[in-house]
Amino acid sequence: MASVSVANARKNYGNLEILHGVDIDIQDGEFVILVGPSGCGKSTLLRMIAGLEEISDGRISIGGRVVNNVAPKERDIAMVFQSYALYPHMTVEANMGFSLRLAKAPKEEIKGRVREAAQILGLEHLLDRHPRNLSGGQRQRVAMGRAIVRQPQVFLFDEPLSNLDAKLRVQMRSEIKQLHQRLKTTTIYVTHDQIEAMTMADRIVVMRDGYVEQIGSPLDLYDRPANLFVAGFIGSPGMNFLNGKVSAEGPVEFVAEGGARLPLPAGLPLDRGQEVIYGIRPEHLVINQGGAIADVTLIEPTGAETQISATLGPAQIVATIRDRLALQSGDTIAIRPDLTKVQIFDAKSEQSLKNPLTEVLQPSQRSAS
Repeated sequence: MASVSVANARKNYGNLEILHGVDIDIQDGEFVILVGPSGCGKSTLLRMIAGLEEISDGRISIGGRVVNNVAPKERDIAMVFQSYALYPHMTVEANMGFSLRLAKAPKEEIKGRVREAAQILGLEHLLDRHPRNLSGGQRQRVAMGRAIVRQPQVFLFDEPLSNLDAKLRVQMRSEIKQLHQRLKTTTIYVTHDQIEAMTMADRIVVMRDGYVEQIGSPLDLYDRPANLFVAGFIGSPGMNFLNGKVSAEGPVEFVAEGGARLPLPAGLPLDRGQEVIYGIRPEHLVINQGGAIADVTLIEPTGAETQISATLGPAQIVATIRDRLALQSGDTIAIRPDLTKVQIFDAKSEQSLKNPLTEVLQPSQRSAS
């Protein structure tokens, strides 16, 4: 096992800069997930750590050793890709032990490591099968087993569950997390799925356009997003956003476009008339216990919860409730936010005005890079 350090890492393709001075420190044994929309640079960064992409500037260290110019096979890492990349003519056992055979490891050692990995992953009864006789989840386990037998310092996962159906993805998420808890090997995992990130990671690195937007634990990012992008990206359904201003006179309130008034958290650095964005998650809205009036447009019962879509002036909002209310499209409801959960963002900078207690890339750092 080993720590991984990425210091001021940049990646250029000609005059086009893809990564803009990324800094991440990953502790020994930590499970860190790089998450962000397509094109944000997360897979490029993972491939740079693996040595599959050259680093244009900066430094990458694994276990305290700078690996900028070290070949991938000498970095003591193992990578699991979105594609299983199994040899179709080889059995499961042969696929899992292939890298050890290339390294000319003793036969008994190869057999022992493969059997141990197969036991961890529940593949003992499949060792004699070929990939064509396996399900998608079983093939992904074989790909993971091939990485485990190498006993690397670091596991790298590049969207390994993208090819699986929804039910199997949930199962595999649990299995990968349990695997990490058992092996305690440093793991870096790339996904665009924020649910995967929230349920699996010790810490999440949120990326956008080649920059790190915020680093923190899943609940840190959920409860204290540093900016509008992180607030909108983390959480499903997404956070509701209302454009408006701080009231110019009278009680200090938020006045949304359309005139609806909502309470503001105390102690924020707000000026009268300041343009702000009011953020509140669907599950933090209380229905029909006073508050602003909204018009219901859609009711979506899911069993345990009901999602209510409504309009508040020109804005569309979603509320998630556990109560079973007799509502239908066209009804009016009163909505009241849980004031302790409200997020307020500056309309110009899109930065949070609640000073989140997480690692944040400040605007000054971004402009300097």
